[in-house]
Amino acid sequence: MNTTVHTKSKITEWVNVFSQLIGRENVLSTLEDRLCYACDGSKQKHIPDVVLQPHTTQQVSHIMQFANEKKIPVYPRGAGSGLTGGAVPVEGGIVLDFTQMNRILDIIPEDLTATVEPGVVTHTLQKEVARYKLFYPPDPASAAFSTLGGNVAECSGGITGLKYGVTRDYILSLEVVLADGNIIHTGRKTLKNVTGYDLTRLFVGSEGTLGIFTQITVKLLPLPEKIQTLLAFFSSPQDAVKASNQIISNNLLPRALEFIDKSSIRCIQGYKKEIKIPSDVHAILLVDVDGREESVQTEISLVEKILTGNHTLHVISAKDNKERDILWEVRRALSPALYTIAPFKINEDICVPRSRILEMLQRIDTVCEQYPSLQIANFGHIGDGNIHVNIMYKDKSQRLLAEKAIGEILRNTVELGGTISGEHGIGNVKSEYVPVEIPLRELNIMKDIKNLLDPNGILNPGKIFQ
Repeated sequence: MNTTVHTKSKITEWVNVFSQLIGRENVLSTLEDRLCYACDGSKQKHIPDVVLQPHTTQQVSHIMQFANEKKIPVYPRGAGSGLTGGAVPVEGGIVLDFTQMNRILDIIPEDLTATVEPGVVTHTLQKEVARYKLFYPPDPASAAFSTLGGNVAECSGGITGLKYGVTRDYILSLEVVLADGNIIHTGRKTLKNVTGYDLTRLFVGSEGTLGIFTQITVKLLPLPEKIQTLLAFFSSPQDAVKASNQIISNNLLPRALEFIDKSSIRCIQGYKKEIKIPSDVHAILLVDVDGREESVQTEISLVEKILTGNHTLHVISAKDNKERDILWEVRRALSPALYTIAPFKINEDICVPRSRILEMLQRIDTVCEQYPSLQIANFGHIGDGNIHVNIMYKDKSQRLLAEKAIGEILRNTVELGGTISGEHGIGNVKSEYVPVEIPLRELNIMKDIKNLLDPNGILNPGKIFQ
């Protein structure tokens, strides 16, 4: 646990100032409180000096003015569910906890838009807009607890990315507090806007290093009338990948197209009674098709025909929502079930062009052969080339070995035209590999933008760039 040390007198000064700015009840300074904000899903631990819970944009602005003047590190935080250390206060300072800014400000069905504060939970927004027969498509695995502010900061993806895109495709405008406390507004609440540079997209995915979101306007879609699910078993990953490619090449665009490999399947077998997978299954595809009732029935029949034409062992079709939930439990059970292989896991989220998926899986197998003491399980959004590579190891002493294997996998990913992160972001976990993907000239442009917007380097320091 390494955290920058600030003197007690300075911290006392900060607490007094912030108590005046936002109220003492919104300033958390005891060790017990601060420990709750020391880590995120990456399981690092760095204790902040103080935790602030603002309720308004003006409060955030005042906080940033003081922090910028005193050069105090500031770490914006939503639910803390990120997997790459994005919310971890590696240099101490301030954690800005946005869970109190959790209002849905408006939903305008005629405009197909909603405006929210950053602390709104993703699934809460999805449920609320569904009352208007509308749909917010980005659907990260953490949707039940992750916040919109965190989703925007990381440009979260999810299972619906193939058909509907990722978070950046649904952000119309942002209210942003800059490092010096100035408040700016990017974009417009319109579905079209090409006036000036696209600052909105610049901030989406910036991981809290350029500015802090206090209002977010998102684009909505009509809610699909029906969703139909198929689960297909294969004896080889080659057949599964070929089937997935044929689905898309036949002008079919599923809502979800998920892949599960042999190692992952072995974890699920017997993990839950509802999930029965024969021992000869070495790959699984899980397919969702959505839309109007008539079109769904036509498309699901075509998908099933393609699956059976690629040596599938068995195809299961959900008859109702209950059966659909059971089929999806195969995918949902994966993360906890992986711990039956080993107690330690590193989860990577590489993404390659669809045409290179099979080659990427083969390269991962080669890496796995070079490290026989490790086990690697692959699953993910095969429809958009996003593979979750899970490196499992049995003892903490194998951590460095696991990280070495990761390095080789990430370099192979870039060689195949892919990216080292499809949806989790960089944080500080992957920052050493950023130069592997991004050339020096482009990297320097990014650093120049960072220095322009945050010359004192107080916004989420220690992230993305080394």
